[in-house]
Amino acid sequence: MQTLLIALGAGVLYLIAYHTYGKYLARKIFKLDESAIVPSVALNDDKDYVPTDKGIIFGHHFTSIAGTGPIVGPALAVIWGWVPALLWVLFGSILIGAVHDFGSLVVSVRNRGQTVGDIAGRMLTKRTRLLFLSILFMALTIVLAIFGLVIANVFDLYPSAIFPCLVQIPIAILIGVSLHRKGINILIPSAIALGVMYVSIAFSDWGIFHVVNHTLGGEPQVLNDGLSLFSWVLVLLVYSYVASVLPVWTLLQPRDFINSLQLLSALALVVLGLGVAAFIGGAPIASETSRTSLEIVAPAFRWAPEGAPWIFPFLFITIACGAISGFHCLVSSGTSSKQIKCETDAQFVGYGSMLTEGFLATLVILACVAGIGLGAASADSGILTGSAAYDARYSSWFTAQGLGAKIGAFIEGAANFLRALGLPSVFSVALMGVFVASFAATTLDTACRLQRYVIQELASTFVSPSDLEEGTRAGGPFHWLTNKHGATIFAIITAGFIAAIPLPGSPWGWETAGKGGLILWPLFGATNQLLGGLAFLVITFWMWRRNLPVYFVAIPTVFMLILPGLAMGIELFKPNGWFALEQWHLVFIGIATLALEIWMVVEAALAWPRAKGTLEEALEPLGPVAVPESDGGRSC
Repeated sequence: MQTLLIALGAGVLYLIAYHTYGKYLARKIFKLDESAIVPSVALNDDKDYVPTDKGIIFGHHFTSIAGTGPIVGPALAVIWGWVPALLWVLFGSILIGAVHDFGSLVVSVRNRGQTVGDIAGRMLTKRTRLLFLSILFMALTIVLAIFGLVIANVFDLYPSAIFPCLVQIPIAILIGVSLHRKGINILIPSAIALGVMYVSIAFSDWGIFHVVNHTLGGEPQVLNDGLSLFSWVLVLLVYSYVASVLPVWTLLQPRDFINSLQLLSALALVVLGLGVAAFIGGAPIASETSRTSLEIVAPAFRWAPEGAPWIFPFLFITIACGAISGFHCLVSSGTSSKQIKCETDAQFVGYGSMLTEGFLATLVILACVAGIGLGAASADSGILTGSAAYDARYSSWFTAQGLGAKIGAFIEGAANFLRALGLPSVFSVALMGVFVASFAATTLDTACRLQRYVIQELASTFVSPSDLEEGTRAGGPFHWLTNKHGATIFAIITAGFIAAIPLPGSPWGWETAGKGGLILWPLFGATNQLLGGLAFLVITFWMWRRNLPVYFVAIPTVFMLILPGLAMGIELFKPNGWFALEQWHLVFIGIATLALEIWMVVEAALAWPRAKGTLEEALEPLGPVAVPESDGGRSC
């Protein structure tokens, strides 16, 4: 019953936060105006700037920001006990994460849909634009590498998830083209697509479904017996390239909307199953007839697990997306701000999506510390229950093959909730595998599109404006990176190199590539959280220049600049850290990120005294927009 009360209490807390603190920010601080002209309408280009209903944007935004961050992060963090992880998720998402996402979205909408990196150059100093974009490039490279590895692990360990994820792509393109040309309602075809996905999951061991899954993924729970991890990464990066260069309505929007329906329906089933398990227990295991009672089997606090980093500051950067994520500012300012068709939609999209992600992270924690106790497979001991199931996954930082095992803790724990409803075990595991892979895939293609923007903006800094004109081939070695195809190719090549990292001490090779994914997580968490601190810095300056209250963003800004910098410094210089292990790729990224952070903070400190009440250089205003008669004279 304790598990159910935690889930219900978290849901109620998030609803209260949305209708109190979120509404206060929207009305009193940001003063959202439904009659304001927005970039998606004024700059509509039918590719990136596309006015879109808030329900569809929510689907894109939520699935893009969530990814596997709120899954892998909390699934790793419960190694320090469930109480610290839960507290950080609950209060971090409400007071820090949702404010960060909401603020980034509003500031971008008020600045012609510019990315946070571009806005930084106007809010602070011109040099900070280049500094911020450089940090964005490194952070997004890690995001692409990490999320590609997560999907690869899911497909290899849970091959029944492969076909449902692949079939999304052609269906999404068909829906996108039909919606764009004929203006049909997206809900009905997306619901049909969702039904096709569920059918392919239910019959994953039948016919073409089994052939595809078995050929590409091999046997369940066996690594590298189908396509190797790195082969999957390469396939996923090629897909990301295609998704990145297509107009958003072709694949990105419809696939994200389908995924949002799948993810929200799966979340609803998990919550329902959790409730059933709380009252009558989990499904009987194997030949047993009794139901296992649901209880938290993990310790409340565990200060020094074997091989794990220190709980402070690493708990805060390990959970990452479940509480606060710098990557979210890129989604808010890179894609969502270009699709918002009414300013007042920003609270629902920005603040609401982050609270939904916080609730997801809460369920992940409960699945890993309670759901897994209802039964988890072990290669050595068969099916384990209770605390033994938790210990099998969390006895040490690298227990049971690292990254894949921690993803498996959530998949098996959440599948146990579904089994409590009477759903078959194979279906339950496959559904949660699709859940994880779908989340990661939406983040992967969005991150690739965002990285393309960043690379193009960086490259344009070194190319003269005249050379950027269409058809001009001059401009030196950086000109090809100002093209969307060149920028995207460069993005996937750099991410592929990082993803190829083997386990510490292992040689580089095709079969070992990608197995060191877990060692990337502290780097991902640190760069990601640092990016959040820098985005907070930009939001703070935007408000400071307008004489708006900054207390609620200034405190998180300091917190999110210090913690990730401290964590990265520890990883660099501890006795068994990146320097000691000669992991030079991590050393380079870590030192470069810290140097850029310090430089940007110094620039901010120097600009702070003269920024108060002084508006930045104004952009060309968005002019009046002719609203079609079908809209009734309103864009909202």
